[in-house]
Amino acid sequence: MAEDKNAVGVAVLGLGNVGSEVVRIIEEDAEDLAARIGAPLQLRGIGVRRVAADRGVPVELLTDDIDALVARDDVDIVVELMGPVEPARKAILAALENGKSVVTANKALLAQSTGKLAEAAEKARVDLYFEAAVAGAIPVIRPLTQSLAGDTVLRVAGIVNGTTNYILSAMNDTGADYESALADASALGYAEADPTADVEGHDAAAKAAILASIAFHTRVTADDVYCEGITKVTAEDFESAKALGCTIKLLAICERLTTDKGKQRVSARVYPALVPLDHPLASVGGAFNAVVVEAEAAGRLMFYGQGAGGAPTASAVLGDLVMAARNRVQGGRGPRESKYAKLPIAPIGMIPTRYYVSLYVSDKPGVLSSVAAEFAKREVSIAEVRQEGVVNEGGERVGARIAVLTHRATDEALSKTITALEGHDAVSSVASVLRMEGAGE
Repeated sequence: MAEDKNAVGVAVLGLGNVGSEVVRIIEEDAEDLAARIGAPLQLRGIGVRRVAADRGVPVELLTDDIDALVARDDVDIVVELMGPVEPARKAILAALENGKSVVTANKALLAQSTGKLAEAAEKARVDLYFEAAVAGAIPVIRPLTQSLAGDTVLRVAGIVNGTTNYILSAMNDTGADYESALADASALGYAEADPTADVEGHDAAAKAAILASIAFHTRVTADDVYCEGITKVTAEDFESAKALGCTIKLLAICERLTTDKGKQRVSARVYPALVPLDHPLASVGGAFNAVVVEAEAAGRLMFYGQGAGGAPTASAVLGDLVMAARNRVQGGRGPRESKYAKLPIAPIGMIPTRYYVSLYVSDKPGVLSSVAAEFAKREVSIAEVRQEGVVNEGGERVGARIAVLTHRATDEALSKTITALEGHDAVSSVASVLRMEGAGE
């Protein structure tokens, strides 16, 4: 490609599904992108671990010397799509320190090091964009940083992991157990060979940290996010959820809380929760993502769409790339990190919500009242309770199952109640504890 002195030079780090799609769009849509930016984009190089002629791009563009690529004078913007946290952190910091704007989709890195990266970008007076780090093609970051910049965001809640949503949707629709649904997700390519980051909630927690940091103008890291995964959710839980008019979703919830003394705190948490069927998130099925934002003036806004995959994620990356390139051409800069609020992080123990508790008990008189008493002792109010017999394969009644739905209570009070129930003489086991979100008191 002929050298264009007016071109914006781009280096792409990583040539996986997303990186390959980004490179393809830069090359195939070059004319349209140039018209939108005001100057052409020119691909200067692609950083890879393996330089070979079978990578689907001209081999002369490939290099395994990432340090040299991000330091080149003819590179204006670095697009980091290689992950994981390292060597991506080193490459991004080097790019920023060399005066290059950066576009990244690396949520794990951002959830750990947003502050350090933002400080490096501010010092070099360049852009750091990361729309693709949360919910793929769905525009969530830019509305929070720009469209709602004059509003007060109260809550951000959503389904931000396609793998777990596919698994839970399959369990809800077919009655499958967790292991069967996971195997199906793996066979269809929705789950990684090692699905731990997804099913244990770590991926969603990283995204929650990013969303909370932006929404509440406070640095929140992945370590600040309370996290539970979906591995303990059972087919029986879904039967109970349906009886309550609910389904079960893995939710990332970021919330601005105000204490009785008027002090504000930030809560960021991830866990599987009962969601009423009339809530907008309940109908989000398969591998799709959705995020609901609630703000003082704007009210409730919902963003829905493809949350992962090469093409959807590349769409978000290209959006950031166009913005960064425009800023280079026009001499402007995008939004900086906003951390002025510095709100403290609320521990999970003080978070109030409703709970569903399922436990197996002895089938004898007085058990239900003694179980209810344990809730009452800790001021956990019961909204609904159901008891049903448990029979063995021979049809003999061998115990009972009690399902309790509470009114709002703090996590601390509920945790103490569960501890007491686990030591109760009449309780065989506490089978499930799930929170309920999106319902009334």
